[in-house]
Amino acid sequence: MTRDPNPERKTLIGALYALGCFCLWGLNPVYFKTVASVPVIEVLAHRVVWSVPFLVILVALARRWPHVADVLRNRRARSILMLTALILATNWSLYIWAVASAQIVQSGLGYYINPLVNMLLGTFVLRERLRPWQWAAVGLASAGVLNLALAYGQFPWLALSLAVTFGVYGLLRKIVAAESLDGLMVETLLLLPFALALLIYLAVIGAGSFGMVSSHLDFMLMLAGPVTAVPLLLFAAAARRLRLAALGFCQYLSPTLQLLLAVVVYGEPFTQAHLVTFGCVWAAIAIYSVDSLRARR
Repeated sequence: MTRDPNPERKTLIGALYALGCFCLWGLNPVYFKTVASVPVIEVLAHRVVWSVPFLVILVALARRWPHVADVLRNRRARSILMLTALILATNWSLYIWAVASAQIVQSGLGYYINPLVNMLLGTFVLRERLRPWQWAAVGLASAGVLNLALAYGQFPWLALSLAVTFGVYGLLRKIVAAESLDGLMVETLLLLPFALALLIYLAVIGAGSFGMVSSHLDFMLMLAGPVTAVPLLLFAAAARRLRLAALGFCQYLSPTLQLLLAVVVYGEPFTQAHLVTFGCVWAAIAIYSVDSLRARR
């Protein structure tokens, strides 16, 4: 295996790809606000359908079709990917609904909590051991969530649902015999018949939005494909060039941008209770990150 002649340039390019990826994910609410008038389930169906052409191009360029075919022939992998596809569709639906119902702050909290949920899943499912400072981080984040629940008299189920569904999705994808692009292609193909059937049914009964409202809305719904696929392409490129720890730090850019958009642009409330909760979560992330860096050294 030859050594990279210019590792600094490779890291810089990887950082730029990561920046582009997480900025696009962080700005996702801007897109989903434009289609907020469309029912969530219909937006989800369009997201699946219009992702297929982009993923087909990506798989072709990467010459991964033989690997995709191998995954489709593997009954165990196909069954797990059907489950992960349903979980991913649930996560996407919750996120689309969060943006449409002006709950971007809570969705941002969910994606901040996600790495800590991953730790707990690793502990209780994969039997990985947490170090004392990692347990402290989990406890601090839990205290923050409890604070928000007590302040508002209701549990922040949306934030935790987003964190848990994405965490479980990642856990299952970890054990399935499929690379990231191959698995996503298979997941999308498995969801495609249901998405197409829904859109055809809505068109037949005259309840669909596509082709019924305006050409601008049609165009925005078609953009669901690149909105989904382009960040994934950038993420894959960044993952090949950056250390996992560096990529993990970059991921917090996405919920940070979502939080800024929610409060500054869309005027969602950010109360003292939110500040305490986010403060606990940010402190937990800092403890977890520092402890991980010390352990890696």
